[in-house]
Amino acid sequence: MTVRATTITVLVPGMLRDCCAGASELAIETTSLRALLDQIERLHPPLHRSICDETGTVRRHVNLFVNTHHMRDRNGLDTPLAPGDVVTILPAVSGG
Repeated sequence: MTVRATTITVLVPGMLRDCCAGASELAIETTSLRALLDQIERLHPPLHRSICDETGTVRRHVNLFVNTHHMRDRNGLDTPLAPGDVVTILPAVSGG
């Protein structure tokens, strides 16, 4: 069975928009969260470096949501993506 790539909307927070030419949203064809990150690495390397460390692991302070569900509450990076899914990149915010 072949899994077909589908266009997914990626919401980019303001603090990371400089990493992708100022875009607030990206439309990327992919099949899973892992494949999405591979596409981001190819298309927007600075954005990928902000999301993942040098081993390809999502940074501790970055949260990825598929629609309203955190990736760790689903299948992690192996979460399949379907038409109409929205992936939100949400870096932790701290201050004092």
